[in-house]
Amino acid sequence: MCSETQARAAASVSDPRWVAVVARDAGADGQFFYSVETTGVYCRPSCNSRLARPENVGFHASAADAERAGFRPCRRCKPDQPPQAGQHAALVAQLCRLIGDAEQIPSLAQLARYAGLSTFHLHRVFKAVTGLTPKAYAAAHRATRVRAELDRSGTVTEAIYGAGFNSNGRFYENAHQVLGMTPTRYRSGGANTAIRFAIGECSLGAILVAASERGVCAILMGDDPQALVRDLQDRFPRAELIGGDAAFEQVVAKVVGLVEAPGLGLDLPLDLRGTVFQHRVWQALRAIPAGATVSYGEIARRIGAPTAVRAVAGACAANALAVAIPCHRVVRNDGGLSGYRWGVERKRALLEREAKR
Repeated sequence: MCSETQARAAASVSDPRWVAVVARDAGADGQFFYSVETTGVYCRPSCNSRLARPENVGFHASAADAERAGFRPCRRCKPDQPPQAGQHAALVAQLCRLIGDAEQIPSLAQLARYAGLSTFHLHRVFKAVTGLTPKAYAAAHRATRVRAELDRSGTVTEAIYGAGFNSNGRFYENAHQVLGMTPTRYRSGGANTAIRFAIGECSLGAILVAASERGVCAILMGDDPQALVRDLQDRFPRAELIGGDAAFEQVVAKVVGLVEAPGLGLDLPLDLRGTVFQHRVWQALRAIPAGATVSYGEIARRIGAPTAVRAVAGACAANALAVAIPCHRVVRNDGGLSGYRWGVERKRALLEREAKR
């Protein structure tokens, strides 16, 4: 290799952009383009073509710059077209509108034909963009329509059929998870739903424990007991809040025991109320063993939605069951402690006591 060729290779290898090309980093797409002298084409950093020799590579700030330099777009990664992620997002947005406008939920095969993709590829792309499968998205959208119909329809049956369900039974199978209560109680704003609660003390401050007939529905921590009660009232504005009796104190004691020794687990049923996506995140959180931590990005990958990191963070923030749903075990990519709805110091204390078990 002559000195000039060596110098060109060294210049490419020492350029930070070369690392992105070698890694085929999709995150660098749009930030720059690279050209290959021997083929006369230019590519995105994520192009999966055979890696070019560094002495043949040049870097360009834009596709226009590469074309002005005499290079043509790669036929594989199509750098002159919108990024694939953007194309996928636009396609999925169209599919979401199609699902929303349809009288009956389209099948996966129908969606795939509309998108011009195989069912396998469509399923993967849809889940990567939304964090949900097409079926789960359709169900969640239908549930939103049910809530709207319940607010304006004359009867529950009218609301269910108005939202597009073709049978009462199909909806009632998941009604409690979707609405957090029966459709009739939802229409009355949760009235007559009995929520037992009690406030105790633990090493991390005041703790409020509440339970419905289905299980523990709230574990709230803070410094002000009255603020915890107001939080509970905001969550269940029309429910009948009942102070816990002596038997309920045993439930509180078990929850306090969980706070003091999180590794022991909680042998009480939980009443989880949230969206389909939130339930998937919470299930992944419950699978994190005591003493371990994972990043928000890792949780997103575990549930099959690697791009839904912000949505994962939102699901963690929506968690109303402190410690039982261990969102304190989720940290930033660098291991730092990010926000925790019950205070970062409580998060640090929980992790420290788990690390000593």
